[in-house]
Amino acid sequence: MEIKIKNGKEYIFDIVRKKYVRKQPEEWVRQYMIQYLNREKGYPISLMSIEKEKKINTLKKRCDIVCNDKNGQPLLLVECKAKKIDLTSEVFNQTITYQNKIKAKYILITNGKKHYCFELKKNQVEFLKKIPKYQEIINVKK
Repeated sequence: MEIKIKNGKEYIFDIVRKKYVRKQPEEWVRQYMIQYLNREKGYPISLMSIEKEKKINTLKKRCDIVCNDKNGQPLLLVECKAKKIDLTSEVFNQTITYQNKIKAKYILITNGKKHYCFELKKNQVEFLKKIPKYQEIINVKK
């Protein structure tokens, strides 16, 4: 990952937003996941959105990463936390709240050390053993 220092602070290059952003613990995890999803799982950078804002009731919330298909339909919703944050039921519930608006096929929660990927089927949570590749999701969708 490309890092630069400006005024004594570290910045990391975000290849989705095409700009340097402040390197914070959660941002590091987000940038790592962007790279991982693209390089290892085949999710196109051009179909990712970062910190996508959604209105949930009266609150404006931002989803960390949303991977879409070529038609702009959400496939994978990713919630990133800093490495020191435990992936608790509170984090899970927060992500489900986002999911209720986004309606992605799959959900991924990560702190960079642990990852939980699951699919919602008829309001049932099905945990997956691995993060699906982009091509696998596209093939299932057809």
